[in-house]
Amino acid sequence: MNIFVAGLPYDLDDAELEEIFEKFGQVKTAKVALDKETGKSRGFGFVDMPNADEAKDAIENLNDINLGKKPLVVKAAEERSSGGSGGGANRRPSGPNRY
Repeated sequence: MNIFVAGLPYDLDDAELEEIFEKFGQVKTAKVALDKETGKSRGFGFVDMPNADEAKDAIENLNDINLGKKPLVVKAAEERSSGGSGGGANRRPSGPNRY
Protein backbone atom coordinates (compact mmCIF):
# COMPACT_ATOMS: atom_id res chain seq x y z
CA MET A 1 0.00 0.00 0.00
CA ASN A 2 1.31 3.43 -0.93
CA ILE A 3 1.04 5.97 1.91
CA PHE A 4 1.14 9.77 1.65
CA VAL A 5 2.82 11.59 4.54
CA ALA A 6 2.65 15.40 4.94
CA GLY A 7 3.85 17.72 7.69
CA LEU A 8 7.34 16.25 7.75
CA PRO A 9 10.15 18.26 9.30
CA TYR A 10 12.25 19.77 6.50
CA ASP A 11 15.44 18.11 7.78
CA LEU A 12 13.99 14.57 7.72
CA ASP A 13 15.56 12.25 5.10
CA ASP A 14 14.46 9.00 3.40
CA ALA A 15 16.20 6.76 5.95
CA GLU A 16 14.55 8.50 8.90
CA LEU A 17 11.14 8.30 7.22
CA GLU A 18 11.66 4.57 6.65
CA GLU A 19 12.72 4.10 10.28
CA ILE A 20 9.48 5.70 11.53
CA PHE A 21 7.32 3.32 9.48
CA GLU A 22 9.43 0.18 10.10
CA LYS A 23 8.03 0.07 13.62
CA PHE A 24 4.76 -1.09 12.05
CA GLY A 25 6.11 -3.59 9.51
CA GLN A 26 8.11 -4.04 6.35
CA VAL A 27 8.80 -0.94 4.27
CA LYS A 28 9.46 -1.40 0.56
CA THR A 29 10.38 2.25 -0.13
CA ALA A 30 10.32 5.57 1.71
CA LYS A 31 10.93 8.79 -0.22
CA VAL A 32 10.84 12.39 0.93
CA ALA A 33 9.79 14.71 -1.92
CA LEU A 34 12.56 17.14 -2.84
CA ASP A 35 12.35 20.48 -4.60
CA LYS A 36 13.91 20.12 -8.05
CA GLU A 37 15.66 23.49 -7.92
CA THR A 38 16.96 23.59 -4.35
CA GLY A 39 17.19 19.87 -3.53
CA LYS A 40 15.54 20.58 -0.16
CA SER A 41 12.61 18.70 1.32
CA ARG A 42 9.12 19.83 0.36
CA GLY A 43 7.73 18.59 3.70
CA PHE A 44 5.94 15.53 2.39
CA GLY A 45 6.77 12.06 1.11
CA PHE A 46 5.55 8.60 0.25
CA VAL A 47 6.04 5.25 1.93
CA ASP A 48 5.26 1.92 0.26
CA MET A 49 4.42 -0.96 2.60
CA PRO A 50 3.67 -4.34 0.96
CA ASN A 51 1.40 -5.58 3.79
CA ALA A 52 -1.92 -3.68 3.79
CA ASP A 53 -2.70 -4.50 7.45
CA GLU A 54 0.67 -3.15 8.59
CA ALA A 55 0.18 -0.06 6.41
CA LYS A 56 -3.26 0.61 7.90
CA ASP A 57 -1.80 0.20 11.40
CA ALA A 58 0.93 2.73 10.56
CA ILE A 59 -1.66 5.18 9.20
CA GLU A 60 -3.82 4.87 12.31
CA ASN A 61 -0.92 5.31 14.73
CA LEU A 62 1.09 8.00 12.94
CA ASN A 63 -1.64 10.31 11.66
CA ASP A 64 -1.84 13.54 13.65
CA ILE A 65 1.32 12.99 15.74
CA ASN A 66 3.89 15.79 16.02
CA LEU A 67 7.39 15.19 14.70
CA GLY A 68 8.16 18.87 14.46
CA LYS A 69 6.15 22.05 14.50
CA LYS A 70 3.04 20.63 12.85
CA PRO A 71 1.10 17.35 13.05
CA LEU A 72 1.63 14.67 10.43
CA VAL A 73 -1.04 13.88 7.87
CA VAL A 74 -0.76 10.17 7.09
CA LYS A 75 -3.22 8.55 4.69
CA ALA A 76 -3.48 6.11 1.81
CA ALA A 77 -2.03 7.78 -1.28
CA GLU A 78 -4.38 8.46 -4.14
CA GLU A 79 -3.45 6.70 -7.34
CA ARG A 80 -2.14 8.95 -10.08
CA SER A 81 -4.00 8.83 -13.35
CA SER A 82 -1.77 7.61 -16.13
CA GLY A 83 -2.27 9.82 -19.10
CA GLY A 84 -1.57 13.34 -20.15
CA SER A 85 1.07 15.56 -18.71
CA GLY A 86 -1.12 16.75 -15.88
CA GLY A 87 0.33 20.23 -16.11
CA GLY A 88 -2.09 21.87 -18.47
CA ALA A 89 0.08 24.95 -18.93
CA ASN A 90 0.30 24.52 -22.69
CA ARG A 91 -3.32 23.63 -23.32
CA ARG A 92 -5.61 25.87 -25.28
CA PRO A 93 -9.27 25.95 -24.45
CA SER A 94 -11.64 24.56 -27.01
CA GLY A 95 -15.09 25.81 -27.83
CA PRO A 96 -16.51 29.32 -28.21
CA ASN A 97 -14.19 30.99 -25.68
CA ARG A 98 -10.93 30.16 -27.44
CA TYR A 99 -8.05 32.64 -27.62
